[in-house]
Amino acid sequence: MNTRNLIVTAALSALTITGSAQQKSILGTEKLNKYVTYFNSIDTEAVKNYVPNAEAFTWLAEQIPLFECPDSVLEQNYYYRWWTYRKHLVKTPEGFIFTEFIEPVKHAGKYNSISCALGHHIYEGRWLKDNRYLKDYIKFWLYHADVGQTKQRFHQFSSWVDDAVYQNYLVQPDQGFLKEILPALDKDYGKWEAERQFKNGLFWQHDVKDGMEESISGSRKDQNQRPTINSYMYGNAMALDKIAVLLGDKTLADKYKNKATVLKKLVQDSLWNAASLFFETRKAKGGSSDVREAIGFTPWEFNLPDDQSKYAKAWDQLLDTAGFKAPWGLTTAERRNPTFRTRGTGHSCEWDGALWPFASSQTLKGLANLLTNYKKHGKMTAEVFYKELHQYAASHIKNGKPYIGEYQDEKTGEWLKGDNPRSSFYNHSTFNDLIINDLIGIKPRQDNVLEISPLIPKKQWDWFMLDQVSYHHKTLTILWDKTGKKYNKGKGLLVFADGKEIYKGKDLKPLKVQMN
Repeated sequence: MNTRNLIVTAALSALTITGSAQQKSILGTEKLNKYVTYFNSIDTEAVKNYVPNAEAFTWLAEQIPLFECPDSVLEQNYYYRWWTYRKHLVKTPEGFIFTEFIEPVKHAGKYNSISCALGHHIYEGRWLKDNRYLKDYIKFWLYHADVGQTKQRFHQFSSWVDDAVYQNYLVQPDQGFLKEILPALDKDYGKWEAERQFKNGLFWQHDVKDGMEESISGSRKDQNQRPTINSYMYGNAMALDKIAVLLGDKTLADKYKNKATVLKKLVQDSLWNAASLFFETRKAKGGSSDVREAIGFTPWEFNLPDDQSKYAKAWDQLLDTAGFKAPWGLTTAERRNPTFRTRGTGHSCEWDGALWPFASSQTLKGLANLLTNYKKHGKMTAEVFYKELHQYAASHIKNGKPYIGEYQDEKTGEWLKGDNPRSSFYNHSTFNDLIINDLIGIKPRQDNVLEISPLIPKKQWDWFMLDQVSYHHKTLTILWDKTGKKYNKGKGLLVFADGKEIYKGKDLKPLKVQMN
């Protein structure tokens, strides 16, 4: 059996298991085919992994949600990011994994694996129809990554793996898998506490271990208390509490609920700078770093801050050109800082201001959470989210062609690693999850209620369709047709589950509907 047949057979088998194989796409795959043909035509394909370009259309047609909207920049980048994500799928003797770099790099572990963007990989990949790829990948890090290695690989970088595992479950429920890996997740959290927790309860990290070499507040050697790792560990504790409740382990649930409660208070008491109205790094020698960095938005990625106006004011910096707003996107440090972009030497690693997709996607996720889960929004609106998401998509370009690399000049859009082959197709952020989970607004839940909270500004779009979404073992279609003439399915917002209409409303607004 050739590679293509193997891939198609595996995909169809998975669809049959979920009961979605017979559900025909409303949107169809013509647009997907057009984009894949174009992306293939501009690629030399120096590296071929599990799904080569020749099989990309077949695999993607079976695996991804299909998307159409009036914003051609968002639409093209949606398919481009799925096309590049697919490039990183590797079949190893220890199961499937997703790589970060397409080319082998010296600091990687087995099979070119790196844990830095693991949370991003899981958030993005949870929308694939076949969840076995992520399950293999999660188990690889929990059980195999450090075996036979001379140094730690899983803890080589900070991680929000527990949160990502729970978020994956909410899309693709499998209690058996959670039960299988919960002991390993619990043990791993304890290991982080032993390695990185101070007696005061906060976690410390070197900036390089956050994937952020040479940041303004950071250090490769100092044990700084950073908003990143503390937000991640809060998110992880909250997730482990919810997983334990789900599996009926009250003792474990109480343990992690208490950890999360304590950590939330510590972050707000110790990392919030009341003078600058921002969450900032606390130096190992004491005191705040007194610089605003994009990592100060990460607490909202996990809904950590209280719903108070004073915390929401931090987001004012997103609109300030002396803050984080730059022509090509959102910077990693405030532009007013005297040392902004002084640490790099042109094409070295620097996270003291240049655009970084890793941070951009985290900031946009935090903003979406603020707008969706909080009442106090400050100056933030759906219009701000949309504009910044569009700019993030527009930045995926090099020499007039689609591209995603490591980091960018904030004024010119130049990719700062130049033509280094390792940077092409850099799998170190999310984009499609921001479209599905935040812009269209599918909010996964444990129960069988489908919740959608769109962040599409009023009058922005007259139509869109998100089709073939695998959710709770059903296939969803969400479409907005203002006039009813685009799709001929009716006027307004419509939702279908396995081909059956389950919701119809005249306005593009939040909804909750029972899927049974």
